[in-house]
Amino acid sequence: MNVQYTNPLPSDTIVLWHQVFTRQRAFALHAFDQLDDAQFFAILAPGLNSCAIIANHLAGNMLSRWTDFLTTDGEKASRDRDQEFDYPTQHTADERAKIMARFDQGWQVLFETFDSLTNDDLNKIITIRSVEHTVNAAVVRQIDHYSFHVGQINITARQLVGTENWKWFALAPGATKAFNKKLMGELSE
Repeated sequence: MNVQYTNPLPSDTIVLWHQVFTRQRAFALHAFDQLDDAQFFAILAPGLNSCAIIANHLAGNMLSRWTDFLTTDGEKASRDRDQEFDYPTQHTADERAKIMARFDQGWQVLFETFDSLTNDDLNKIITIRSVEHTVNAAVVRQIDHYSFHVGQINITARQLVGTENWKWFALAPGATKAFNKKLMGELSE
């Protein structure tokens, strides 16, 4: 994925983080785009979460963690994490749009925060639930957390859509040899 930036970012570390989060968002959106509204709200088995619930949880986490990232605790008093896992009572296009608007808002706050970071910020200390973290550690923690949930989203969505109908974001199974041959042929020319 070739990511273009409107503003140059201050460090290779921040650029890399930005690229990782951009790709995570793209993976989630790719999965969501393949689901109809019923599938978006579907729970595959007891104890599992729907894509709607995971999107709502990610949004709540992003809004809490990235708002005033350097100056306030990452677990905001206004956040109700347990509510993020409540199954929506309405399974409509309007409810899906509300969840997706909140999801987009979370990513917007995350990227605005990244656009404001400088090299001097990387070793600053922030808190999450009153526990101190360097900015580096806090960002890696969020990369890990979001990767886990984006993986859940993709596995759930592929189960709902069916592997035979799934539009692959990356290489489909069985396509690696042809891709490598083409790529290596282009690189050797």
